[in-house]
Amino acid sequence: MSEDNKELHQVTNHRHHHHHRHHRIRKFILWLIAIIVVAAGGYVAYAWHKLSETSKVVYQPSGAPRLRDASQVLSKKKPVSILLLGTDTGALGRSFKGRTDTIMVMTINPKTNKSTIVSLPRDMKVNLPGYAKYSPAKINAAYTYGGTKETITTVQKYLKVPIDYYLLVNMGGLEKAIDKVGGVEVVSPLSFSYEGATFTKGQKYHLNGSKALKFSRMRYDDPRGDYGRQERQRLIISALLKKSISYKTVLNNDFLIAISDEMQTNLTRSDMLGLALNYRTAGKSMTSDHAQGKTEMLGGQSFEVVSSTERARVSNELRSNLGLSDTNQ
Repeated sequence: MSEDNKELHQVTNHRHHHHHRHHRIRKFILWLIAIIVVAAGGYVAYAWHKLSETSKVVYQPSGAPRLRDASQVLSKKKPVSILLLGTDTGALGRSFKGRTDTIMVMTINPKTNKSTIVSLPRDMKVNLPGYAKYSPAKINAAYTYGGTKETITTVQKYLKVPIDYYLLVNMGGLEKAIDKVGGVEVVSPLSFSYEGATFTKGQKYHLNGSKALKFSRMRYDDPRGDYGRQERQRLIISALLKKSISYKTVLNNDFLIAISDEMQTNLTRSDMLGLALNYRTAGKSMTSDHAQGKTEMLGGQSFEVVSSTERARVSNELRSNLGLSDTNQ
């Protein structure tokens, strides 16, 4: 074989070897991608299965009358409302049913990317639709008498706002949820000390579950009383929602199991994932408010009486973010 032929043969072999090497590398990359995709798909399937099992534990229909089809609201990505209820149990050795110390109506609008969260005073004077003989009553008594069903029914009738879903969490569940998302950040609206924790007005704090409860529970040393506590509760809840309403958290089995014993909701697994995927950006712009009442003594009890004007204002604020027309109370 001539020198030219030998050189041509060597070049051809080199190119052939080089081509096979690149082919093997390409095949390896494709196989690697395939393995990653299958593994990721398997994880999602596994996480979805675990979410299904966990959601069965926390899922509890309210039994309250529905003013509209909530599942249709979510599927069409329309503004949605959630009643947030917090009971003063599950921590500090408390295990009784108790009353709802925290009552908030949250509306999430994925079109405007705005959310509202409005607190209702726990001592607010209302008539209980299902317990007329105990009326007028404080709104937190609705849960004591008739659970979430009566609470939702009362709120819907009082505010003329549809409640699509509810989320009931006790203090123990809130503490665990905050710890599972790595804590929350809040700016203290006032300076105070409570149960060994000290906060300074205007200072930002990264709080774990225990400190977050201390931050939100103090009432008697707040010059605004329960209204001041409501504001701090909204700060904690808003901070938690911003971190927890994501598909990563929703598919985090440890997070769900941690709070499953201390939480009830009528959100299904599909509802949870739908909220996480389609409504998460609305939490970036959060409006915080409350219904302002006036303290009055009635029958030897202290009530917070909300005027019809204030009631209409709060109702229309919530209805506006739900894309509904104003109502005359």
